[in-house]
Amino acid sequence: MAQNRMRNWLPGIRSSSSPRGDDGPAPELSMDPRADSGGAAPPAEDSVIDAAIYVGGRRVGEPVKLSELYDRVSGVPDAMAWIGLLRPAETQLLTVAREFGLHELAVEDAIVAHQRPKLERYGDTLFLVLRGARYVDDAEEVQFGEIHLFVGKDFVLTVRHSEAPDLKDVRRRLESEPELLALGPEAVCYAVLDAVVDGYAPVVRGLQNDIDEIETQVFNGDPKVSRRIYELSREVIEFQRATRPLLSIINGLIAGFDKYEIHEELRRYLRDVADHATTVAERVDGFRMMLQDILTVNATLVSQAQNEDMRRLAEVSYTQSEEVKKISSWAAILFAPTVVGGIYGMNFDVMPETHWTYGFPMAVGLMFLVSVVLFVIFKRKNWL
Repeated sequence: MAQNRMRNWLPGIRSSSSPRGDDGPAPELSMDPRADSGGAAPPAEDSVIDAAIYVGGRRVGEPVKLSELYDRVSGVPDAMAWIGLLRPAETQLLTVAREFGLHELAVEDAIVAHQRPKLERYGDTLFLVLRGARYVDDAEEVQFGEIHLFVGKDFVLTVRHSEAPDLKDVRRRLESEPELLALGPEAVCYAVLDAVVDGYAPVVRGLQNDIDEIETQVFNGDPKVSRRIYELSREVIEFQRATRPLLSIINGLIAGFDKYEIHEELRRYLRDVADHATTVAERVDGFRMMLQDILTVNATLVSQAQNEDMRRLAEVSYTQSEEVKKISSWAAILFAPTVVGGIYGMNFDVMPETHWTYGFPMAVGLMFLVSVVLFVIFKRKNWL
């Protein structure tokens, strides 16, 4: 089996460690952040988390070498190989890909990772990219992972580039249900899909709690809420990018039910996954709309608060202006007698009315008259 699949391997597979002419490495591989060590290639087994052979839905062997696994599955009815890889190096993944005859484009996607969720078929091999998510309570944030699945007639290859989502529970569940696992690689595919979708439920609950807290912050006037709304909006958008393509992926699988003679039990299983995925997608769409509405409400409340502050400032400024008017008016009224008194209080012999008998009453009357005139003028202008 291994030799046949190696012959089916396309000789034009592109590798960042092999020349590709004057054009350099493939664009996908040029984005790979993992540098080539330049040393001896580590064996593919180093990246294997679990590898087993199943016959009739029951685990019958765990070969130490992947080559043994290929040989033992070949030609055995109802036999299936399930290999799980975690953060494989490029050379390790290429080794496995050659054995299984995987298409070079799918392998490039699995090497680089950071792919959008999608479903593609290369001959008899189905290639899926899924994005798992988990909610971290302490940090109140969503962390995303990525799973690549290669599903063939007698094998399933899972490639993970992060610890989450963990597929140990999926393998344990299927091994506890040999009747389901006996349905073949498609059963593994659908079980992984179900685990990914079920993993979205805690994320939905966590996001809902965050939105409820944000609503409270908004109406309490917390000045830091705008930043939290922005950060949560980014997480919801990222979550939406992970969940929305699932609907088209599942619809694509459903469309192939008859063509690939999928067992009726798996059809029901996938329809249930589709229902859950639809619910999650609708909730996430609702979250994004809610955050947009909350952001609008927050902007309105901030604007209202600013207007209220400006109104209060205007009132204070008006009150201060009125007080200044009153003070200025009384100062002017009191200043006029002071001027008259200052003039007639000078010690000069040669000065009009200085030795006049009615000089003093005239000066006092002048002071009173000027003060009354100023009072009437300021009163008419509402300064007093």
